[in-house]
Amino acid sequence: MKKLFFILLLMNVIFFALMQSGALERGGQVKQEQPPLHEEKIRLLDMTKIEPVKASPSQGSAQGPASPTPSSSSDLQLSMNISVPAVPVKDELTCLEWGDFSGQDLERAATALAALQLGEKLSQREIELDTNYWIYIPPLKNKGAINKKIGELRELGVTEYFVVTNAGHWYNAISLGVFKTRDAAQKFLNYLRTKGVRSAQIGERASKLKTTRFMLGGVNSETKARLIEMQKDFSGIEMANVPCGSTLTRPDEIGRMPRSSR
Repeated sequence: MKKLFFILLLMNVIFFALMQSGALERGGQVKQEQPPLHEEKIRLLDMTKIEPVKASPSQGSAQGPASPTPSSSSDLQLSMNISVPAVPVKDELTCLEWGDFSGQDLERAATALAALQLGEKLSQREIELDTNYWIYIPPLKNKGAINKKIGELRELGVTEYFVVTNAGHWYNAISLGVFKTRDAAQKFLNYLRTKGVRSAQIGERASKLKTTRFMLGGVNSETKARLIEMQKDFSGIEMANVPCGSTLTRPDEIGRMPRSSR
């Protein structure tokens, strides 16, 4: 018992000594001494002079690639001035048929077309029309009456006609046009009426008439415009659009003007 008593006493003394020295804190933790502070050595830092820390290559790759931005205003202006080249508009080609021609009008039309230098785009063919109707002024008594009537027609703007000179029932008659159908003849007669021609009539006339038609294949818009302007010098002769590669045959109803050389 004495030994146990001395052992407990010794333990209490040691514990009391440790408590007095402050080596232990509450909860049995050992208190660590802090180094003394030297106030005279403390300096405040100026945050405005501190440079930002640059990210390392590994950090930049982790955040993903940054969006590209123009390096300068000149680069931006250059990118805005780049334009896509315009696609040229293809000129649409047209196929035309022009006729019917005979006599002096045929010669004039051939000369005018030759000036365009169309080459293989231009061709022609003869057409035989079985004309059944014509617009005419009844036979006049003599040459003086014919000349007077021709002068009146010219004053009214009618310059396409011919005088029937072969012997027969229609001798000294003045033909103003021949047509395949009565409807086509009536349309032309109505046109003459608007110009002031009153003595013209429609009559039936069975005869064979040879004419020439010009075919123009694959002409561009500029050439077509020149042809349309050229057509104005040939009153009563039509120019029609036709499918390219077709036979280029126009309807029978298309009328033709008479030719003074016949």
